[in-house]
Amino acid sequence: MKKIIKNYFTTNPNQTINSKTLGKNLRIKKKDYEEFKQIVHSLLKEGFLTKSGKRYRLNRQSNKKFVGELSLVYDQNYGFVIFKDKSKKDVFISEKHLNTAFDGDKVEISLFAQRKGKNQEGQIVNVIERKRKEIVGVLRKSKSFYFVEPDDVKIHRDIYVPSKNLNNAKDGDKVVVSKIEWENPQLNPEGVITEVLGKAGSYDAEIASIAREFGIRYKFSKSVLQEAENLNTDISEIEVKSRIDFRSKNVITIDPKTAKDFDDAVSIEKLSNGNYSIGIHIADVSHYLTPGKPIFKEAEKRATSVYLVGKVIPMLPEKLSNNICSLVPNKDRLTFSVIVEFAPNGEQINYQISKSIINSKRRFTYEEVQEIIEKGEGDFAGDIFELNKIARILRKERTEKGSINFTTPDVEFILDEKGTPVDIKIKESNESHQLIEEFMLLANRIVSAHVNKKDQREKTPFVYRIHDLPSEEKIMEFAKFVQSLGYNFNPDVHNYSSEIQKLLESVKGTEEEAVVNEIAIRSMAKAVYSTQNIGHFGLGFKYYSHFTSPIRRFPDLIAHKLIFEFITKDTSKSFNWKRLEEICDHSSFMERTAINAERLSIKLKQIEYLKNKIGENFKGVISGITHFGIFVELSSNLAEGLIHLKDLEDDYYVLDEKSYSIIGSHNEKQFRLGDKIQVKLKSVNEEKREIDFTLY
Repeated sequence: MKKIIKNYFTTNPNQTINSKTLGKNLRIKKKDYEEFKQIVHSLLKEGFLTKSGKRYRLNRQSNKKFVGELSLVYDQNYGFVIFKDKSKKDVFISEKHLNTAFDGDKVEISLFAQRKGKNQEGQIVNVIERKRKEIVGVLRKSKSFYFVEPDDVKIHRDIYVPSKNLNNAKDGDKVVVSKIEWENPQLNPEGVITEVLGKAGSYDAEIASIAREFGIRYKFSKSVLQEAENLNTDISEIEVKSRIDFRSKNVITIDPKTAKDFDDAVSIEKLSNGNYSIGIHIADVSHYLTPGKPIFKEAEKRATSVYLVGKVIPMLPEKLSNNICSLVPNKDRLTFSVIVEFAPNGEQINYQISKSIINSKRRFTYEEVQEIIEKGEGDFAGDIFELNKIARILRKERTEKGSINFTTPDVEFILDEKGTPVDIKIKESNESHQLIEEFMLLANRIVSAHVNKKDQREKTPFVYRIHDLPSEEKIMEFAKFVQSLGYNFNPDVHNYSSEIQKLLESVKGTEEEAVVNEIAIRSMAKAVYSTQNIGHFGLGFKYYSHFTSPIRRFPDLIAHKLIFEFITKDTSKSFNWKRLEEICDHSSFMERTAINAERLSIKLKQIEYLKNKIGENFKGVISGITHFGIFVELSSNLAEGLIHLKDLEDDYYVLDEKSYSIIGSHNEKQFRLGDKIQVKLKSVNEEKREIDFTLY
């Protein structure tokens, strides 16, 4: 009946008519008249019809179709359609108007008549393109039928799987379901199981499911593995003679304990003029990879290695990443070096960028180097001392010129042989980390500045790492927040970065340090890759690129190829502007995807660690305030959970956005962003990926 009524108005777009005449025209039977009136009323409510007095007509606005992307609200069955054109406001879509759309789908919507004071609402009329071609979840059996419960809470419907499409999967398996068909919103979508990842809860299955959920490629094709196997790893004398030979020098690597791929090394040598020559040696991955061949194509698609808890999904096959390109001790390795001459006072005198060959004399962990810095003794202690001395000067100069040094704590998981977390520790960041960081920043800066030398007649295509200024609106919000904590921050100064750095220095060691750093980072623009250089605001550099991690980042590999063409005056230009911009856009997207996958991996392991600690008490910091509760980050393991407002039983609490706090209506008790509190672990929901606390 609804279709008949809609068809009538669509074919008579200019007619105004009352319900009685409409019923007669459509020959509605007496017994169906009440249902008919209800449908007409629902079409009015949906915005398909408008009403003047007692007469109805087609709402012409409802015939206009708009295309956007559906974004479902986390753990809720409603969402918003977001448009590419940012001048268009998001459109609210209620659960009953989602039709057959999933989160992220490209959809066509029609708008309802807008009610005064309300958000624009609409309904999905067509799914143009599915974002997900496959969905990961757990196979369940209910009586005589099977269905998949999606891992992602934004997939709001279970997927029915006919017995013939089980592909040998069993109840409780973690599976990939594809070929999803969903035509009727009254029924569940239907799909085919195309891969069984393992038993739900097993470590390998969970890693694979995270990769599939984010569309991360985690298996190498036969052609990629075959090319890797056939690579010639011999280093000829001709190749050696074309490079600077550092094999007799004291070259060392400094990495985390768990590192398997070593893509950077450093060396220091005192020159006859009293200056120091510092070598920053980066694995020459570009020597082994040829554009157009399988490994190169696969690296471009992956764009980055992904570091999940206890598992790396590498950008390159293991033979390259952990073997022939990895700067392991006592093995000749091809490198690309930035060699910088420093005066003893830290002044940079000169630099050279050149292909090289090294033989690392020692693999250090950060902890070992830190102990040498503190005690002044150990292997290569003299070299480490001098390197650290220059690194301190570089850091001081960088900070004085407006570079922002954020301190964001990170966690390290201690896993048993099954991948179960038995402990979580906060990673330390000390001088040994800063030593390596400063020389990597220096190499990245020198390389990007080199292709912008003033004597160039034309701009050279290159890949930059850029970071735009934060918006004035976000800076104003950040200023209000820190002022509410009692700190000074002037949003009107010309140099935001110096003001932010001053603030970060002033909160160091205080209760508010972590939350101020976190909110400051959230206020920043996101760093991305681009061919158009605008500088790096956060670091305070006019020119900056990524050059130092070609084993795990594709833009670094491209930078190697481009800088080599530049220094050898190779005019073939293997990558034009358009091709490079495509690489930049894809690499930026894959970087964000990897970060989200890594965050989820950490969250799931934190949940797994906490699930046997229900009822235990923890110290934490208020990390977020909303109208429905307080988010708390635990100090011991950085797990974040929620105290629901309904669980604050001593008063009725309301959100005060101006002071970033929740305030009791009667007792005026205040919970403020950044406050330290004690909580009790109330519950853990692994399926919904939620942690709930109550006040202790």
